[in-house]
Amino acid sequence: MDYRHLGRTGLRVSPLILGTMNFGELTDEQTAFRIMDEALDAGINHFDTADVYGGPQKPDMEKGYGISEEIIGRWLAKTGKRDRIVLATKVYQPMETGPNDKYLSAYHIRRACEASLRRLGTDHIDLYQMHHVDPDTPWAEVWQAMEQLIREGKITYVGSSNFAAWNVVQAQYEAEKRGLLGLASEQSLYNLTERTIELEMIPALRALGIGLIPWSPVGQGLLTGILAKHEEGRRSSDKLNQQLDQVRPQVERYEALCREIGAEPAHVALAWLLHNPIVTAAITGPRTLDQLRDNIAALDVTVSEETLKRLDEIWPGPGGEAPMAYAW
Repeated sequence: MDYRHLGRTGLRVSPLILGTMNFGELTDEQTAFRIMDEALDAGINHFDTADVYGGPQKPDMEKGYGISEEIIGRWLAKTGKRDRIVLATKVYQPMETGPNDKYLSAYHIRRACEASLRRLGTDHIDLYQMHHVDPDTPWAEVWQAMEQLIREGKITYVGSSNFAAWNVVQAQYEAEKRGLLGLASEQSLYNLTERTIELEMIPALRALGIGLIPWSPVGQGLLTGILAKHEEGRRSSDKLNQQLDQVRPQVERYEALCREIGAEPAHVALAWLLHNPIVTAAITGPRTLDQLRDNIAALDVTVSEETLKRLDEIWPGPGGEAPMAYAW
């Protein structure tokens, strides 16, 4: 396994992150245990979850589930392998229905962290990530809460998720005013079909030394060989089929290119992400052991400069980085 630094930190993590959003909803506990066992045996040392995981996820959910964290906690208790993994979870969304049971107030951050520690059955979280930006809470309050948790040994690094580039800069500026390391990583939607973050987010992360952790690396299924699967008689969700209708010509060209170079479409999508030096690791969320093994196989795939050029032609990005992309 070719371990990488988490941004500018000294922490080394595997290029694939085991995402556990499906644990407790689409993946039962026994299968989840086997996935975690096999992932760790394969060298994947970074496990990612969130307090709300374990059921259907939506931005306006009334309250989260905590089930994914609980499953991980029981696996840790059974195996005793806590010190072999970099454990990450998130805070922001509601876990109860009270007015202060969500977002990023110091009140909620502290209570949410302690609840996650209980569910995970551990005394510390290695990477504590803000699941979204909270425009109504001042950064001084957010970092005061994070600094206290760091001082108490309950968290080690702080990350963000689903931020805009200017949110990242704001957060980092305020952290450095307090003499803190600030953000170690940012989780963003990024794949061949969704390249908006190349305009401003990626330049900001590069300048600040913050690692990029892409989620949805295979475009919610569009980059997994969906046309070939349809030919085999395998069905997709209505939502995925609607997305496919919008980009079918590009998917056709993409799958043809993958056949030409003799690589699986999902592997090419992951290899394209990992080729980018700003990318620390990509989150994959296997529902089954077979999916985990397929994700691991992607690490053996490399993409040539010619292939990268053709991928850009099929899935063009925003046309450069800010401000040059629009200022001249």
